[in-house]
Amino acid sequence: MPVATTSLVERIARVIAGRVLSANADGDDPSAADKVDEVWFMYRDDAVSILKTMREPDEAAARAGDPAMWERMIEASIESAAASA
Repeated sequence: MPVATTSLVERIARVIAGRVLSANADGDDPSAADKVDEVWFMYRDDAVSILKTMREPDEAAARAGDPAMWERMIEASIESAAASA
């Protein structure tokens, strides 16, 4: 399984920025990639909030794997974000 080279917080923040800016989502920029590169960090707090919400798996996620491992993985991403802030 591939492992991303960017943090989970950055990837979530970039998705949020893309949704806000891109004409392919809720924005109006037909080519938002460069703008996302410039502003994704402004959505870091939103990304961390999403991760905090995800700490507890729903029933489907809990059935699919180890809920304790899920929580440790999400917590690790949150702690990494806090350390790099």
